[in-house]
Amino acid sequence: MSLDLIVRGGTVVTASDTFKCDIGVADGRIVQLATAITDEAAAIYDARGLLVMPGGIDSHVHLAQPSGEGVEMADDFASGTRSALFGGNTTVMPFCLQEKGQSLRAAVDAYHAKAHNNCLTDVSFHLIITDPTPAVLGQELPALIAAGYTSVKVFMTYEAMRLNDAEILATMDAARRAGAVMLVHAENEDVIRYLSDAHVQAGNIHAKAHASTRPIAAEREATHRALTLAEVVDVPVVIVHISNGPTIDEVSRARSRGQRVIAETCPQYLLLTKDDLSADGWEGAKYVCSPPPRDREQQDACWRGLETGVFDLFSSDHCPFRFDDTAGKKRPGGTFVHIPNGIPGVETRMPILFSEGVKKGRIDLNRFVALTSTNHAKTYGLYPQKGTIAIGSDADLTIWNPDLSRTIRHSNLHDNCDYTPYEGLEVSGWPVAVYLRGQLMMKDDVLLGSGSDGAYLLRPA
Repeated sequence: MSLDLIVRGGTVVTASDTFKCDIGVADGRIVQLATAITDEAAAIYDARGLLVMPGGIDSHVHLAQPSGEGVEMADDFASGTRSALFGGNTTVMPFCLQEKGQSLRAAVDAYHAKAHNNCLTDVSFHLIITDPTPAVLGQELPALIAAGYTSVKVFMTYEAMRLNDAEILATMDAARRAGAVMLVHAENEDVIRYLSDAHVQAGNIHAKAHASTRPIAAEREATHRALTLAEVVDVPVVIVHISNGPTIDEVSRARSRGQRVIAETCPQYLLLTKDDLSADGWEGAKYVCSPPPRDREQQDACWRGLETGVFDLFSSDHCPFRFDDTAGKKRPGGTFVHIPNGIPGVETRMPILFSEGVKKGRIDLNRFVALTSTNHAKTYGLYPQKGTIAIGSDADLTIWNPDLSRTIRHSNLHDNCDYTPYEGLEVSGWPVAVYLRGQLMMKDDVLLGSGSDGAYLLRPA
C-alpha cells in the first residue's frame, strides 16, 4: 500500500491510551496503526522521543467578532488560526454573533465571508443569539441547526447581548427541539450594573474595579439560574469559562440531579488573579476578561475541577484586543467600564496546561488530550472525525516535545495582539509539528500551510 505519510516511532497519546506505534496516512485520514509500518510513503516524520497527539481543538475562540462602536478585535481568521496552529491546534470554534435586528442567516453568511480562504486550521461556528424573534427561533435557527450549526450560545450579561429568562427559555427550547447543545455565559448583569454604578460614583474607576464589580456571587447565581432554565427545558448545556469553586459546586449539584451539564474553564483562572488588574498605570487592563480572575483559593478550586473530572473542556476564550490602541484596551474614557473584556490565549492554551498540569503531576497525558481535544470533539459533534487517533479519523496530529522549555514572550507568538497576559512564564513542553488532515502545516516554528488549507466543519444535530 502506498501512503502519503508515515509518522514513525512516536509515543501515541489518546484520551484513553498511551502506546508506541507508527501511523499511516492516506487521503487525509489515518489508515494504519502498527508497531512498524513497512509500506512506502511520500513523506516520513521521525517522531522518536516525541509525543503524537490528536490536534488540539479550542472550542471557545472569538475572531473578527463585532465588539461595539469604536472597538476592534485584534484577530481575524487569518491571524487567529495562525496563532492557534502554532499552539498545536488543528480546529477552532469561533462565535458567529447575530447583532440586534440582524437575520441569523445573514450573520452566518457574513461570518463565512470573513473566514473564506483565511483559515490555517479547520473551523466550525457556534451561533450567538441576541435577538430571538419568532422568525429566528421558529425558522432560521431550526434550519441552521439541521444544516450543521449545532451549538447555540446565549449571554446573561452585556447589555447589548443579554437575554432575559423568558428569551433564554425560548431559545433553549428551540435548540432542544432541533437537536442542538446550548452554551451560556453566566453572570448576573443587574448585579454587575449596580456595582459598576456604585464604583464610578465613588471614583473607583481603575482597571482593578472590573474584578470587584463582577463578584463570584454574580457568576454563581447566574449559573444556578441557567442550569434551572436548562432543567426546565431539558436541554444539554455548556457553562463556559467557570472561574471559581462555588460555581463548580452548582455544576456538581445539577449533575447529581441528572442534568446533562458540560463544564469549561480556561488558563486565566489557573494562573492569573484579581491582583493582576491592580498593575501600575493602565497595565491592569491587560488582564480584564469576564468573568475576571479570582484569587489563589479559587485557582486551587479550578485545578481540583480539572484533576477530578468536574471540568470537561479546557478552552482559551481567546478574545484579543490590542493594549496600546484606542480601538482596544485604551479606549477613550479612562475608566474600567470602557475596557473591552477579553484577553488573548489561543496559542498558549495547550503549552500552559501541559507544563502546569502534566509536567507538575496534576493530570496525566490522557487527561490532557481529553481536556484539549477529545472532549471538545465529543461535545460538539466532531468525534471520531476529530479528537482522536484511530483508523478512519482525520490525520490531525500534533507532534509534541515534552522537554522543550520556552519562556512565553509575545514577540514569539503569532496573533495580531500586542501583548500576552502570560509574558515571562516559563513552560516545559511545546508542539514542534502540526499536521492538518495529513498535510504538514507547521514544523519547527516555520509555517508551511496557507489560508486555503482550513476547511469548514458542519456537525450533525
